[in-house]
Amino acid sequence: MSLSPKELFSLYLFSSYKTDLGRLRRFDASIKERPPVVDYKVVISSDDGLKTWINAIRTWGFCLVDGCPPTSEDTQALIERIAFIRNTHYGGFWRFTSDLASKDSAYTRLALAAHTDTTYFTDPAGLQTFHLLSHTEGEGGASLLVDGFRAAEILRYESPEDFRALCEIKIRGHSSGNEGIAIMPERAYPVITTEEIHPKQPPRVSQIRWNNDDRAAMTGFETKDIERFYRAARKWVEILRRPESEYWLQLEPGLVLSESYHTVLKGHASGD
Repeated sequence: MSLSPKELFSLYLFSSYKTDLGRLRRFDASIKERPPVVDYKVVISSDDGLKTWINAIRTWGFCLVDGCPPTSEDTQALIERIAFIRNTHYGGFWRFTSDLASKDSAYTRLALAAHTDTTYFTDPAGLQTFHLLSHTEGEGGASLLVDGFRAAEILRYESPEDFRALCEIKIRGHSSGNEGIAIMPERAYPVITTEEIHPKQPPRVSQIRWNNDDRAAMTGFETKDIERFYRAARKWVEILRRPESEYWLQLEPGLVLSESYHTVLKGHASGD
């Protein structure tokens, strides 16, 4: 069989090996009954265990690791089974508590709505890992996970115009408030990024960038686009907040959560 240059280009452009997102699975609140979880000892001691962990994150957008010793050293060693740790203005691997050491809402006891982190970076963090090392004489603070791809598909089905608005209108995130820190991406990005997989199929959702607390002001926009964006954002948040969208879990020492911030939104309840 011979192919023309045009056919070869089309085969590459729309082939599944280029960006195989087809194995991703959606989740909702019912995943609480059987969340993806792997054993720490298996992950830390074998490549097969590591592969199982990575595949679970790849498939569901998150995975729990059970049985990790509640120390910084063991948690860091677990993370580095996947790859090096990316440095940011917070550092690489770091410990924090609700003491406002950094002027960020994550350093408070306040509830945080479902969001993705580092929307103020041109290249947001792709994978984050959380381990509650200690929780003595406290209560609350349950973690929240929401499948962003599932929410986007619901938005596309229920309100196609709002879906298009969040795909087309590009906004900026920003990080400021701490001395010497003022970060914005090199350009604006849409809340929902899509990619074409085939000329005869609808574009596929490939990334979510949503953090209402880190969203920069919409200056320089036409009024109609501001109204269009806020109308779409209102519908988007309503979908994220539906009880069936929210998977709540209580982290504890020994239970590690790793999640893809390109696909899954995270939040937490208030706590002491």
